[in-house]
Amino acid sequence: MTTEQNKLAAKDGTGVIALDPWLSPYKTALQERYAGFQKWKKTINEAGGYDKFTRGYENFGFNVSDKSITYREWAPNVSGAYLFGDFNNWDKLRHPMQRDKFGVYSITLPNKPDGSPAIEHNSKVKITMIKPDGTRIDRLPVWIHRVTQDLDVSPVYDAVFWNPPKKYQWKNKAPPKPASLKVYEAHVGIATAEPRVGQFTEFTANVLPRIKKLGYNTIQLMAIMEHAYYASFGYQITSFFAASSRYGTPEELKELIDTAHGLGITVLLDVVHSHACKNVLDGLNQFDGSDHQYFHEGAKGRHELWDSRLFNYGSYEVMRFLLSNLRFYMEEYGFDGYRFDGVTSMMYTHHGIGFGFSGNYHEYFGDGVDSEAVAYLMIANDMLHDLYPNCITIAEDVSGMPTLCRPVSEGGIGFDYRLSMAIPDMWIKLLKEKTDSEWDIGNIVFTLTNRRHMEPSIAYCESHDQALVGDKTIAFWLMDKEMYTHMSVLTELTPIIDRGLALHKLIRLVTHTLGGEGYLTFIGNEFGHPEWLDFPRAGNNASFHYARRQWNVVDDPLLRYKFLNDFDGAMNHAESKVGWLAAPQAFVSLKHEGDKVLAFDRAGAVFIFNFNGSQSFTDYRIAVPTPGQYKILLNSDEERFGGHDRVSADSRYFSTPEPWAGHQQYIQVYIPSRTALILVKAE
Repeated sequence: MTTEQNKLAAKDGTGVIALDPWLSPYKTALQERYAGFQKWKKTINEAGGYDKFTRGYENFGFNVSDKSITYREWAPNVSGAYLFGDFNNWDKLRHPMQRDKFGVYSITLPNKPDGSPAIEHNSKVKITMIKPDGTRIDRLPVWIHRVTQDLDVSPVYDAVFWNPPKKYQWKNKAPPKPASLKVYEAHVGIATAEPRVGQFTEFTANVLPRIKKLGYNTIQLMAIMEHAYYASFGYQITSFFAASSRYGTPEELKELIDTAHGLGITVLLDVVHSHACKNVLDGLNQFDGSDHQYFHEGAKGRHELWDSRLFNYGSYEVMRFLLSNLRFYMEEYGFDGYRFDGVTSMMYTHHGIGFGFSGNYHEYFGDGVDSEAVAYLMIANDMLHDLYPNCITIAEDVSGMPTLCRPVSEGGIGFDYRLSMAIPDMWIKLLKEKTDSEWDIGNIVFTLTNRRHMEPSIAYCESHDQALVGDKTIAFWLMDKEMYTHMSVLTELTPIIDRGLALHKLIRLVTHTLGGEGYLTFIGNEFGHPEWLDFPRAGNNASFHYARRQWNVVDDPLLRYKFLNDFDGAMNHAESKVGWLAAPQAFVSLKHEGDKVLAFDRAGAVFIFNFNGSQSFTDYRIAVPTPGQYKILLNSDEERFGGHDRVSADSRYFSTPEPWAGHQQYIQVYIPSRTALILVKAE
C-alpha cells in the first residue's frame, strides 16, 4: 500500500483527512463518529452479523412454511395481543398471541385439514392489543407486505395477507453497475396521460421503452413504499414493507423491475427513513399505545415542518427494522440500490429547519449533529455495500456534509453519490430574476463545479419539487403561455419559443457535462413537459388534470416537444461514447462574460457553449487538450433538435500548435448564438 492508501485506511475513522486536510481540526469528532459506528457493528456482529440481523422480515410479520403460518410482532407496551381477520370471522379473542421476554408476540396457525394455509391469500388481517390500562387498540401489522385502501369506505388502510399461489418467476439478472450514472426519476402514478393513477403494468409496457431509447441506464422510482396520502408524493410512509397498492400488485412491481433489468437498466428505490407518517390507525405511530416505540418521545420525535414522526436511531429494534427494510427491497423486489430521502433532516438535531449552511466545517461536526442518525447511515451504507457490492446509494443532502460520499472504512458516511441540490436552485433563480444578458458565466461554472473532491455527485437541472403547483418547470419559465399556442411546427417560430428551445437544450447539456459524476432528469422534463405538477387534493377538487404526463405532446410529430426529447436522448448517447460522467472534473479553459461563451474539456472531448442571445462568432479560438483534427459529436443547433442548422455536420477543426487558455494548442470554430457543440478527435 502507498502512504496515501495507508492514511485512508486508518482504523479510527480519520482516513478521510488524507483527502481533505481541512478536516484535521475535527479529528476527535471523526473518531467519535466512527466509534459510534463500530459500537453498532459490534452489537450487530454479536447478533449474527449483517446477514442475520437484517433478515428481520423472515422473523417478524407473516411468514409461511409448508405446514403453517407464523405471525410475530414487537409490542413491548401492551399486556396482550390477538390476531384476527377474515380467517376467523373477525373474532378478536379466538387467536391469542404468546409474549416473550422482549415484548415480542407470536402465533402459529397450522394448515387446514386439506393442507391449505389457515389464512387465505388476499384476505384482510389485523392485530388487537390490550394496553396497561385495559383499553383495547386495533392496528395493522407493522411488517405487512400489502395494504389496500378503499376511499369510498375510509381513508384508513386495510392490511392484506399476501401469499399468491403462483410466485413471480424472475427472468433477468441485474445489469452491471453503471460507470456513468444517468438517472430517470419517475413516479408510476403520474406516468399515464389519463387523469387517474398509473399502474405498474402500464409503466412496464409504455414508459420503460422510452427510458431505454433515451439512453438512461438507471431508474429512480418514487412513492413506492405505501403512503396514506397520494398528494404527499410518497413521503409520508405508513407501511414500510408494503409496495403501494395504488399502482398494482407486488408481482407487477417485480415484473417492472425484472423487465428493466432485461433492458440493461438499474433500478433504485426512493427510500424514506428520515421520518414516518403520524397516522395511528394504519401507521407506526403509537403502534403499541406508547409514544416512543419506534420514535423518540415528545418534541424530539416530531418534525415541525413535515408534521411527522422521527425515528429513534439509537434503538436496537428500530435499527433492525430499518436495516431489514433496506434488505427486504433488495431481496424481495430486486432493487439495485437507494436514493435516501431527507438525509439533511436526519444528520442534524435542528433538521435543517431555519438553518442556513455556510459551509464552515464546525457546522458539520458540532453539537447540531445527530450522532445516532449518522451512525445509522454509516451502518446502512456499510451493510448494503458489504452484502451487495454493486449496490448504489444516493444521499439527498442540502447541507454539504463533508465525507458523506467517502467509504465508511475511511471514516466517511458511505454514500456513492450526493444530489447537487444547488444546481436546480441556480437555474430557477436565473430564469426568475435575470435576463440572458445578465447571466454570470463564472457563477454558473462555479455552481456546476463546486463539489467536493473525490465525492461523486449527481447533477440535475430541476427537481420534482420545482414542478409542483406554485412554481414552474424550466420549459414553462422559458416559454410560458406560448407553449399553448406556438409549439406546433405549423405555427411561426416566435422569438420566445426559439429562445426557449435553445436554452432548454443548453441548460441541460451544460449541467450534464460539467455538473457532476451522474445526471438526473424527472419524468417528462426531458421533453419540456408543459404546465406544472399537482396531485389530487382538497384544494383542486381531487383533480388528476396535472397529476399525469402528457406523452401525446412528445409523440405528435407536428409538435416541437419532439426536438427537446430527441436532444435529451442524443446527450445520453453522446455520453456513452465519451464517458464524461465517469471522468475527472472538466478543465474550464474559457469563461467570457462579454461574449457569454464557455468552453471546457473533459474525457478528451471539447465542449463549447455560446449563451449569447444575439451574437454568433466566427473563427473563435478554443483551447484543446491534444493536437490533431476534431469533429462534431453533438450540435444543439441541428434542425432535428429544433435548431437552425448553422454549423455543417461534417466540419473539421485542425489544431494550431500555440499555447492558448491553459493548453498548448487551439482550434478555431464558428459558434452560433444559443448553440452548444461537443467536439471529439476525428482519428
